[in-house]
Amino acid sequence: MCAILAYEGEEVSEDYFKGLLERTASRGPDKSRTLKVKNGWLGFNRLAIMGLNCKGMQPFELNGNAVICNGELYGFTHLRDYLKSLGYSFNSDSDCEILLPLYEKLGTAMFSMLDAEFACVIYDGEKNKFIAARDPIGIRPLYYGYDNDKHIVFASEPKNLTGVCDRIEPFPPGHYYEDGKFICYRDLTKVKEVRTDNLETVIENIHDKLLLGIKKRLQADAPVGFLLSGGLDSSLVCGVAARLSDKPIETFAIGMDIDAIDLKYAREVADYIHSNHHEVIITKQDVIDAIEPVIHALGTYDITTVRASIGMYLLCKWIHENTDIKVVLTGEISDELFGYKYTDFAPSAEAFQEEAEKRIRELHMYDVLRADRCISVNSLEARVPFGDLDFVDYVMSIDPAKKLNTYGKGKFLLRKAFEKDEFIPRSILMREKAAFSDAVGHSLRDDIIEYAEATYTDAAFEAGKAKYSHATPFTKESLLFRDIFEKYYENQSHMVVDFWMPNKSWKGCDVNDPSARVLSNYGASGE
Repeated sequence: MCAILAYEGEEVSEDYFKGLLERTASRGPDKSRTLKVKNGWLGFNRLAIMGLNCKGMQPFELNGNAVICNGELYGFTHLRDYLKSLGYSFNSDSDCEILLPLYEKLGTAMFSMLDAEFACVIYDGEKNKFIAARDPIGIRPLYYGYDNDKHIVFASEPKNLTGVCDRIEPFPPGHYYEDGKFICYRDLTKVKEVRTDNLETVIENIHDKLLLGIKKRLQADAPVGFLLSGGLDSSLVCGVAARLSDKPIETFAIGMDIDAIDLKYAREVADYIHSNHHEVIITKQDVIDAIEPVIHALGTYDITTVRASIGMYLLCKWIHENTDIKVVLTGEISDELFGYKYTDFAPSAEAFQEEAEKRIRELHMYDVLRADRCISVNSLEARVPFGDLDFVDYVMSIDPAKKLNTYGKGKFLLRKAFEKDEFIPRSILMREKAAFSDAVGHSLRDDIIEYAEATYTDAAFEAGKAKYSHATPFTKESLLFRDIFEKYYENQSHMVVDFWMPNKSWKGCDVNDPSARVLSNYGASGE
């Protein structure tokens, strides 16, 4: 990951700006640089992934324009060759160096052409203004706000903006900002045409598009590793990558010291794909000690996100401290596309599709946010193959009746698509999903709840939750998370729409805990 910061304000001092940029130094520990432009400042903290030498350092400048970008632009070599044919030359092997020539040729139309996970700010020297944009899913973070003088500020994380902006907002995915307006350039939740492909074709396309999405994300000039929970999604990513690699891949799993569910499954996958496998074991105290730093890193109070982040945060911390890995691939976004345990209760195909649209639209506040912060705060870069734009676009357009769980097995289309290759053991391919925080260890969730119960008396809980009118805490655990959140992000709860919960309007989903463990169809998922 890298960190970007852009501040519109000619009177902003260099020292003040550098202080704000320093708040996200962990995102880009390799080098930091600031650039004064006519209307303000651009700043960049670099984690070198592509083009590792100093020539790849941002901001890039060209003909009076400048750009900062936290991103990976897939297939950029083809665009660079095209731009070379037009007379442009390049000083580095960085993918982001192509952005300014593209902007010169295409303007804001360039954003819809990018096959990328990115957040960027361009300074247009001729027009003396900032233009900002974010990828259609929001895999790379971007926030904005206005200072007391109504100057806009863009940043990778809200921690850059606390104390500067009264109200901090997530930059809407799939939009660009220009002249005070946010303009949508791509909305992956809007299906132009429902695919009527037969089941065989659907399965083949899912297979081929995901395979390509994984292959793209293996390209890096820095060492790559893989988070392996032992569940379907991360196992598939690892299995495919292992088959494509000419040497054993590095896989990493985490579990509680007493009841980790998935360590044995991760080990089974690792043995099958012959990876160099690493296990990290954590204790109850590790979990309790991680709650506050995780909430500070994430900028959320959401129960599911915090629970699921603790294991990932501690695992990535171990990777950072014990290896030279710089890039990690993860299995996020599969659930939003193919269904959670609770979407088995969807009353119709239309309802399933509407729920998928909502989940994709809000991803940047939940699972994607979790993956980004847990990984970036430990100076690593996350890559998310299930978030490949072509793959997401296709799966969202599949007739939702085919995605409903009418097969007696969740995520049937995905499982069936990879049945023939035998990338992973069949027992893992067909294993039902376990909630990530539960898979790290059933006791993780229970330990947090127990700690929260001991933190507040009943009277203190009633008084505490009354302080918050938005996303009002409804358990002692949620109050604990919210109180810690407010310590770092006071009055910024609107950055997250609400608590991630199953669709309570569906029969079987009216529950008061987001864990899939409380659903009647959880079954053997956690065994």
